Amino acid sequence: MQKHLAKRGAAIRQVQIKLDDRDLKILAILQREGRIPKATLAERVNLTPTPCWERLKRLEDAGIIESYGARISLRAFGPLTIVFVQIELESHQAEDFSRFEAAIGKIDRIVECWAVGGGIDYMLKIITRDLEDYQKLIEDLLAAKIGVRRYYSYVVTAPVKDTPLPVSAVAEAG
Repeated sequence: MQKHLAKRGAAIRQVQIKLDDRDLKILAILQREGRIPKATLAERVNLTPTPCWERLKRLEDAGIIESYGARISLRAFGPLTIVFVQIELESHQAEDFSRFEAAIGKIDRIVECWAVGGGIDYMLKIITRDLEDYQKLIEDLLAAKIGVRRYYSYVVTAPVKDTPLPVSAVAEAG
């Protein structure tokens, strides 16, 4: 298991660059206002457009800015069910993790999957129409023989907090 976690950690590590206060402000603004015009962004961080554009490009090239996108309201699609699921695999060989991860990667209703330590192997976030749809997905996972030994389901009853990455707090820790 430790080998697996070390491998995964190395795979997600990005190029390390020194971030200053302006970089952090750019990141915080872009998280909240992804469609902000570049000239407005430059003005808000007290830079002219060219240096602001260069900083933005440097953040993209370093992999700190992964992509740009819209935040979609789940409520716009009617009632949905969100379920967090803890998964424990039967065996802990590298091929077992790979097989499970490949299968999970193909299921669009599984919107997040995290390899974790501490007694379970994975934490999944699943969004479905209802509990019946969720149960069908779980039955399909078990029938696929991808090594699931045990799973625990936690149905979300109400969202409490869902915020963007606290850029300045994370940057201080690093």
